[in-house]
Amino acid sequence: MRCDEGCGANNRGAHGSMELEVGNRSGRVKQADVLVSRVAAMALLFLVGGCATTSSTQGSVRLGVVDSQKVLNETDAGKKAMGSLNSFMKNRQALIELEEKELKRMEDDLIKQASVLSANAKKDREEQLRRRAMEFQQKVSDLNREVQEKQKEVLEAFREKVEKVVAKVAQQMGLLVVIERGRAGSTVYNDSSLDLSARVIEEFGKEAH
Repeated sequence: MRCDEGCGANNRGAHGSMELEVGNRSGRVKQADVLVSRVAAMALLFLVGGCATTSSTQGSVRLGVVDSQKVLNETDAGKKAMGSLNSFMKNRQALIELEEKELKRMEDDLIKQASVLSANAKKDREEQLRRRAMEFQQKVSDLNREVQEKQKEVLEAFREKVEKVVAKVAQQMGLLVVIERGRAGSTVYNDSSLDLSARVIEEFGKEAH
């Protein structure tokens, strides 16, 4: 399962993780996209029983395509997974904002009092501010790592559910291969008749009741 947008200070490449948002200060992490639906385009590839040579004797390859982003967005299980991830991220974001507010207060106080402080006192305050800024950046990094780990945990758990449902639908339809469709997938084009997404979403609904 891959994610397009979203959780970690240093992990915004192929997996496109979410990141906590920090204000307009130097050296801060990039802004997060809180819409985690963009976070979670899953790269799925399912081989369902048999092999390609089996289908060749019947003159056609029996395959299907699933849009994992659609499954994520339109199933109760997917919405629940994204809700828990969003809640976790907002909690960490609130901690970052509190720390940043305190850091800004210290900075503003130093600027206001700079003209009346002795050289030694000013140097001490600057050193305190520098240490606090370093601690702040470390906390941002730590909390971003927590969000990354939570994202991985939630999306991998959902991916396992999707695999089981896709396998069930594919077996019901006699398909040998199901591939993922979308930005994170391997298909450039497919006929709409191959799209199993609606069937997979329907099956998710049945299993929820």
